[in-house]
Amino acid sequence: MTRYKNIALAALSLVSGLSFGQGKQYILALSKGEKKVIVYDYKTLDSVAKIPVGADPHEVVTSPDGSRAYISKPLMNDKGHEIAVLNLKTLQAESIIDTKPFFVPHGLVYLNDQLWFTAQGSKAVGIYDIKANTVTEVFGTGQDFTHLLYVTPNGKRFYTTNVESGTVSIYEYLEIPPYMPPTGVLPPNAKPRHEWRQTLVNVGVGAEGFDVSPDGKELWTARPDGHVVIVDLTTKKITADFETKVLGLHRLKITPDGKTVCIVSVKTGDLLYYDSKTHKLEKQVKIGRGAGIYMDKESDRMFVSCTPDNYVVVIDLKTRKEITHLEMGRPDGITSVIVQ
Repeated sequence: MTRYKNIALAALSLVSGLSFGQGKQYILALSKGEKKVIVYDYKTLDSVAKIPVGADPHEVVTSPDGSRAYISKPLMNDKGHEIAVLNLKTLQAESIIDTKPFFVPHGLVYLNDQLWFTAQGSKAVGIYDIKANTVTEVFGTGQDFTHLLYVTPNGKRFYTTNVESGTVSIYEYLEIPPYMPPTGVLPPNAKPRHEWRQTLVNVGVGAEGFDVSPDGKELWTARPDGHVVIVDLTTKKITADFETKVLGLHRLKITPDGKTVCIVSVKTGDLLYYDSKTHKLEKQVKIGRGAGIYMDKESDRMFVSCTPDNYVVVIDLKTRKEITHLEMGRPDGITSVIVQ
């Protein structure tokens, strides 16, 4: 029976592969040097296509069905206002989202047909409604260099690092009691209301890369001076701040199992593995000057964009050994996608 089942599965895989763009699985890597999205076969990591997207591609997310990819183009030294849209079925550029009057889009999250983005130049986070083709909500941080973004699955909380202000924004959608007027007497029909409220946590200037633990309780971030800071997302207080003695810490990611925090230095080329519970260093290796990390849960692989060194390092998370290098000009954002 197993033999026939395997034959059937193989046949199904062959048939699904005959239709271009259907049931395909890719790794997408942004090349700032080449101004392209480079598409790789998910398993073999062979290059499949290179899609021009214009200058300064930084971050990438995809729609749940895998049909579209969205790439922020902040144009860091200008007033960038574009998010490129790719059709992943045809592997071609499709359109441009204009974020004006919100400038320098960078961090991206796709949730429920809404594209959340940070607007560094406007000190804000915006929500672009995909179906309505317009920005529907904006949240001002009042902070400098609002950069990376994490939105909780229910869309009721989000976090962002404000690099030059040295803060983390914790935004929550809360029920607010009726406002008590100066008379001290509530109006007869006074009711609670719901609105967004921001809490700022001072984590130190330069804190940029961050991640949230799988249980949603902790936020880890790192600073270029070698410090790692942990924020309790319930109390909104710093619970740990420790020194790694590695300068240039840039990005970090927590492994899918929640056990390890991986931190890269864009200055020294070190990759640090820290135990998420004990905060002890488990391993330190030279891989190249890391400027971005993508964790792929399905394959247990980590992709590190070594932007200054012009390659992406692919690492097996089980063995912590390098699998391969993907050569490209100034790589940045990376993700995986299944195109239905």
